[in-house]
Amino acid sequence: MRILLVEDEEDLGLAIKQVLVSEKYIVDWVVDGVEAWHYLDNQWTDYSVAIIDWLLPKLSGLELCQRLRSHQNPLPVLMLTALGQPENRITGLDAGADDYLVKPFIMEELLARLRALQRRSPQFQPQTLSIGQFSLDDANNALCVNVTQPPQTIPLTVKEFQIFAYLMKHPDRIISGSKIRNQLWDLDAEPMSNVVAAQMRLIRRKLASYNCICPIETIRGQGYRFNS
Repeated sequence: MRILLVEDEEDLGLAIKQVLVSEKYIVDWVVDGVEAWHYLDNQWTDYSVAIIDWLLPKLSGLELCQRLRSHQNPLPVLMLTALGQPENRITGLDAGADDYLVKPFIMEELLARLRALQRRSPQFQPQTLSIGQFSLDDANNALCVNVTQPPQTIPLTVKEFQIFAYLMKHPDRIISGSKIRNQLWDLDAEPMSNVVAAQMRLIRRKLASYNCICPIETIRGQGYRFNS
């Protein structure tokens, strides 16, 4: 799941991002509302949730949330703020926020509220990713393969798991390397242009070591496809 984090307090923003990344979220962190809007208006990247601080430079979190809703964008929003009075919470919720978390808070509560937002948003419900003889084991970060005898469980790195999950959510569709890169790497990470191809080579090499043919096909000049 990809999250846009909009927080101008550097220490807090860094701490939140580190916790989210440790939970296998992909996180883009920006520090003002105008930059956040550029990210949200980007056609290349799909976010599952936005975590937005109320008091931001250039464009406040409240204004950012209102702009989202005026553009009919249903993206779930968790509003962060030091303004904890009931009238402030009402204002934030009326502006279009889905939940409201008052600073200071503990990271466990932040994670719990994110999980609650996912449960309440049907389009972001966790999917059981199982196609043909392949399925993903989220708890163990592994690919389960029934095509081999005996069936095998192949451990995956976080990035390998994310690639499989993304392509398995779009079976039989050709997804360009640039789309995969923009969706699965932080936008500020500036990865090499061939980083997706390099990851695909590592995935194929790993599956070959388990005598398993990789279900991800390279379509020359177009991208990659998970064949069902």
